[in-house]
Amino acid sequence: MRRMPSSIHIYNDGANACLDFQLLACYLREKTGIEVEIEGSLIPARGNQRSAAQEFARAKIVDPQKKGLNPDPLPAEIEYELKVLLNQKPSGLLYDGFCLQEIFRRMTPQQEHNLSHAHIIFTSRLFGTYEDNRYHARVAVFGTPSLISTTGIVEAPAKPREFYLRRQLRENEAVLKEEFKGRFIDYNDERITEVMKGYLMQAFFYHAFDNPFCDDPNCRLYNAHWQEEVIKAQIDSKYEFCPFHAQKRRK
Repeated sequence: MRRMPSSIHIYNDGANACLDFQLLACYLREKTGIEVEIEGSLIPARGNQRSAAQEFARAKIVDPQKKGLNPDPLPAEIEYELKVLLNQKPSGLLYDGFCLQEIFRRMTPQQEHNLSHAHIIFTSRLFGTYEDNRYHARVAVFGTPSLISTTGIVEAPAKPREFYLRRQLRENEAVLKEEFKGRFIDYNDERITEVMKGYLMQAFFYHAFDNPFCDDPNCRLYNAHWQEEVIKAQIDSKYEFCPFHAQKRRK
C-alpha cells in the first residue's frame, strides 16, 4: 500500500551534537522529492513540562528481564527527567520504545496526525522493545512518530565478536576501543550523519510502504544487527539502494 506523505517533519530531542540536521533534510528532499521541515524544540509548554517528565519516568525500564515498567515514579525520578527534558541531554537510562513513541506523539501537532505528515524524531534517549523474554536496545522504532536514537546506534548493534571475547578476558575496554576503532560507531563519531541517512530512509519507507527493511546487506534499508553490518550498508556499500528500492522510493 502506498501512503506518500506531502511533508516530512524532523525533530531534535537532544540528539548527538555531531548530527547535521540541515544535511539530513537536504538528503531526504533529494531522495524523496518531498518537502522536509526541521522543526523546533520538543520541550512542552511550561505548564506541561512536569507532566511530560512524569510520563518519561513511567516509561523507564527498571529491569530489562521483565516487561513491567515504572508506574509510580519517585519525586526524584521525575525531577531528574525534568532536568533531562529542559537541558536536552542524554539521560543514561533505558526506556520502552513504544511508550516513548506515545509520549512524543502527544508533543507533535494533533492536526498533523494523519498520513499526509510523517514525523521523525532523533533522540539521545536509549530505548528498547520487549522480545524473547527481555528488552533489547534498538536504533529505531517506526510509526507515528518514528523514533531514531543516536545513543542506540552506538549501543544496540553488536560490536565485533572478538571485542567481547577479549573484554571477557578483562582486557582494558579503552584499549580495545582504540584497537577496534573504525569497526563500530562510537559517541561523537563523525560518521553519524552519514549512517543516520539510512535510518531516515527506513522511517520514510515505513510511512510510505509499511516495510522499512531490505534483505540486501548493501542497501541502506538493511536491518543491521552488527556494527560492521551498519558500516557496510551505510558507508562502505558501492550503492545506496538495491535496484528494487532505488526505483520504489520515488514512485
